[in-house]
Amino acid sequence: MTGHFAPDLCVIGAGSGGLAVAAGAAQMGAEVVLVERGAMGGDCLNFGCVPSKSLLAAARVANVWRRGAELGICYGRPQVEFAAVADSVQRVIAEIAPNDSVERFEALGVRVLHAEARFTGPRAVRAGDAEIRPRRFVIATGSQPAIPPIRGLRDVPYLTNETVFANRRLPEHLIVIGGGPIGVEMAQAHCRLGSRVTLLDIGPLLPRDDPELSALLARRLSSEGIVCRPGVEVTGIEGTSEAIVVRLANGEQVTGSHLLVAAGRRPTVDALDLAAAGIASTAQGITVDARLRTTNRRVFAVGDVAGGPQFTHIALYHAGIVIRNALFHLPAKVDYRALPWVTYTDPELAQVGLTETAARAVEPAARVLRWRFAENDRA
Repeated sequence: MTGHFAPDLCVIGAGSGGLAVAAGAAQMGAEVVLVERGAMGGDCLNFGCVPSKSLLAAARVANVWRRGAELGICYGRPQVEFAAVADSVQRVIAEIAPNDSVERFEALGVRVLHAEARFTGPRAVRAGDAEIRPRRFVIATGSQPAIPPIRGLRDVPYLTNETVFANRRLPEHLIVIGGGPIGVEMAQAHCRLGSRVTLLDIGPLLPRDDPELSALLARRLSSEGIVCRPGVEVTGIEGTSEAIVVRLANGEQVTGSHLLVAAGRRPTVDALDLAAAGIASTAQGITVDARLRTTNRRVFAVGDVAGGPQFTHIALYHAGIVIRNALFHLPAKVDYRALPWVTYTDPELAQVGLTETAARAVEPAARVLRWRFAENDRA
């Protein structure tokens, strides 16, 4: 689309945060231009929350089938048709996609441009052949897999969260590099669907969670057959589409059929030319204040790209903060003191607010209550 646009708001990125801002602003009467270079729905719909939870659901069914005898219900060994599982994941994505579609947002009054956005100055963005000069900008471009500088990694085939759900062949032996939420969830899902799985991380598993609870989860993963190797350094990788060899600093090597890299995320900002707009950023993301304003006061940033907690519900929370600031000039600020998050393993690992370590930093005499689910009748 060509032309010059001067809307109230230009939103760059049609993931969870950007869509929430665009929809909310449009429904309040603002003129909105939404720019997206890729698929509508962003990471959550296409490569994150939706497909990962769909795959975990299939894996949970297979596991319940295996454990039926514990309750006196005996089944034969589950027959996993991995390509059909992959099809079921894509069906879930397709069912939700209309909620995030161009058609829906245009029906809400949002002008959607399918193009790559680039700042040409503090007040203007170029998107294809269109120039946009809004009253305010919102950057919601999200994040992408961080690929660690491991010798040989870029010379072998590997999966990330952006490609693993398109895989239609059950890995015989999946090697996962990265013990964060993505790595741990995908390790358990593939193990329950029939893969051998080795999980490697240079640090502890789930380092942002309570270590006592993440240790319990690690023991559960090991009991299911996942080989958990925290505290190991990967020094090199080699192989082909038939076999991947991962070499460790201690001289060991692990050979698998597939490799999944889940070693963190990095903000998606490379194409934006932030410097042209006077927007500061770091390797963690765009620099924002408590009102989510960047160093260019006309520009806000939300979601993963803002360098804070990387959760879909945080992107939605950010959207509400930005709408209040950008449209109504209300001094709304972020407050993460009661931040909840969940890693969707089985059992799920959930948290709200401070960890024990963080609490003791505030109050050294903080007390801890431990209570077993076995003492709860519903559990």
